[in-house]
Amino acid sequence: MAITLDQTIAHKQQSWLAEKLSSQTFWVLVAVILACIFLSFATDSFATSKNLYNITRNVTFVAIIALGMTLVIITGGIDLSVGSVLCLCSMILGVVMHAGYSIEVGIAASIATALVIGACHGLLIAYIGMPPFVVTLATLSIARSLAMVASGNTVVFQFGPDHDKLLALGGGAWFFGIANPVVYMVVLALLTGFILRWTRFGRYIYAIGGNEHAATLTGVPVRQIKVAVYMISSLSAGIAGIIQTGWLGAITTNIGTGLELQVIAAAVIGGAALAGGVGTALGAIVGAALIEVIRNSLGLLGINAFWQGCFIGGAILFAVLFDRVRKFRQSE
Repeated sequence: MAITLDQTIAHKQQSWLAEKLSSQTFWVLVAVILACIFLSFATDSFATSKNLYNITRNVTFVAIIALGMTLVIITGGIDLSVGSVLCLCSMILGVVMHAGYSIEVGIAASIATALVIGACHGLLIAYIGMPPFVVTLATLSIARSLAMVASGNTVVFQFGPDHDKLLALGGGAWFFGIANPVVYMVVLALLTGFILRWTRFGRYIYAIGGNEHAATLTGVPVRQIKVAVYMISSLSAGIAGIIQTGWLGAITTNIGTGLELQVIAAAVIGGAALAGGVGTALGAIVGAALIEVIRNSLGLLGINAFWQGCFIGGAILFAVLFDRVRKFRQSE
């Protein structure tokens, strides 16, 4: 029986709708929108330009690192060191600039530090066969200890001759009044999305997470891809550290403490499967946005901030449950 053009279009529309309705990222986005609408009516402070500016700026630091974390999780790995890597990279930037070097030298030193750490992770995990949890847990301690050594466990708040440039880099708003960190986040999200959707490298990442043994048999350079993915994860933490240093205007050795939990939560809530093979750049951004909206809403609604961990933990459990239910329905 011949299929008409209208039937073909209708089938594609139904397939697209079914795909969206079964997407965890879609429902998390809906939750973020509904929460924003509710808070706009429930409080007088949420929908103000100042509060929205703060929300969009605050979400960027978790979101940027979550982009790199999503790539790691898609391959079936995990990176627990991102908070400490952010701290070390921030401290390297601050110490180098405080010594009188330019902002370009400071950023180069910070980025190089992140890449070296990521390469070490990748080599130990992909070539030596050590578990990602153990390797990155060790670096969580090592990187923060090195940050303390580099700074003498003191606060760094003077950044040499390019002090103002650094503050403008992280705290300015160069494009239409939009906070610079938001612009960086959007650019990095688009780049990550393009890599995952349209490049061979992105297809390899999904292949490794879907079935690493099969990927190896089909010629995917699994070890090299894993090294690259962990380097990207550390690089995202380093970039976030540079931006956050410019925003805060000071660096302490406790910066980024506990950040790895928020980053992993953002990726998982946004749809990345801890078993590997699933995840998107949009999901990382949406997951980070939900966490920030939760954090912001607690204060506005007069709820004790100590409840934040319960809400985020509940969101993680719900996200994993959603994924399990979706897979169960697909297997039927």
